[in-house]
This record gives sequence, structure tokens and C-alpha cells, in this order.
Amino acid sequence: MTIITKDNFKSEVEDFSGLAVIDLYADWCGPCRMLAPVLDELEGEFPEVKFCKINVDNEPELAKAFNVKNIPMVALVKDNTFVDMSIGYVPKENLKKLIEEYR
Repeated sequence: MTIITKDNFKSEVEDFSGLAVIDLYADWCGPCRMLAPVLDELEGEFPEVKFCKINVDNEPELAKAFNVKNIPMVALVKDNTFVDMSIGYVPKENLKKLIEEYR
């Protein structure tokens, strides 16, 4: 999973053609830690989708750009357009359906 910072956001997300699934998280967040292995599993199931992580504590500008109010937040960006999101811990099947809708 690619770690996104303000320095590589353009090259990794804005310039990416296809679907990017972005996990906005914090290290101290319990639900974020529960969601991480779910996203790791989904990354293996969708090799054509780019999976990324943004630590909201380390990247406040990106958190603000995504209007993060609660974490974990999973943002879906397709061809540099924000298309959907999921907030809080959700089961793998829910995220899988969301990804399948936009890939």
C-alpha cells in the first residue's frame, strides 16, 4: 500500500488513471487499525486498483482537502475525481461492493 504525502499526492493520485482507494487514518485510532487488514486483503483482490494510505496527523493539508471529520475514512478517487467515501469501520463485503461499483 502506497503511503501518500503532500509531496507525492499529485504523482500517486492526481496523475493516476483508474481507481485509487485512499485510507485516511491515524496510528492511535482503534477502528483504523481494525480496517487496515481488510484493506490489505482487498488490495490483493483488486490488483488494478491503487490502494493508498494518508496519515491525517502527518498530512493535515490532505486531511483538510478530503474534508475529513471522522476516521477511518476511505475515499475513492477515479481519474482524479472524488467519487465516493466510506466513514468508520465497515465490513469487508461493504467495501468490496463499493470498489466494484467504481473500478
